[in-house]
Amino acid sequence: MRQDRAELVAWVAGNVVPHESAVRDKLRSVGVPEYEIDDIMQDAYLRISHLDSVAHIRNGRGYLFTVARSAMLLRVRRERIVRIDSLSDYDELTLADDDPGPERHAAARIDLERVHRMIASLPSPCREIFEMRRIEGVPQREIAARMGVSEHIVEKLSARGLRLILKAIAGGNREAASPAKQRIERKLRDVGFE
Repeated sequence: MRQDRAELVAWVAGNVVPHESAVRDKLRSVGVPEYEIDDIMQDAYLRISHLDSVAHIRNGRGYLFTVARSAMLLRVRRERIVRIDSLSDYDELTLADDDPGPERHAAARIDLERVHRMIASLPSPCREIFEMRRIEGVPQREIAARMGVSEHIVEKLSARGLRLILKAIAGGNREAASPAKQRIERKLRDVGFE
């Protein structure tokens, strides 16, 4: 489906042009001379200008990096005399998109679920205090007032919760927190929490 030219120009202006300096910086970092950078960017914009639609493009920054990389590689292939440094630094020619890919999104989701499980495994008052203090950012004094305990108890339970989570993370599994969790539950019962 062909898009209106004004829509294409507006989309490119808002989603591609702002990332030009990042592409130029990356090209400079791999040793591309300034005059070639200008030509590569011109080729990239020329290719983008020939598009009938941008509906298939999900990430303007990534698309600009990809088009610039293709333009650069095409220029290298067309040169009769290929600079030896352009071949030796071929790995450097990859204009990496800094946006996380689907693998990183999936891994982050798994890590977040794991942290949620660790927080959920904390003893009840410790978990409640930890969530209010560390996640919601509620001040210690307010937590103490809400729960009817001293600020010192709030501080200790919040720190214990953090230690349990860090210990579980360091141990690589949820069971790493079990003995410590049992110790904390005993101490909580001793100070009046059920």
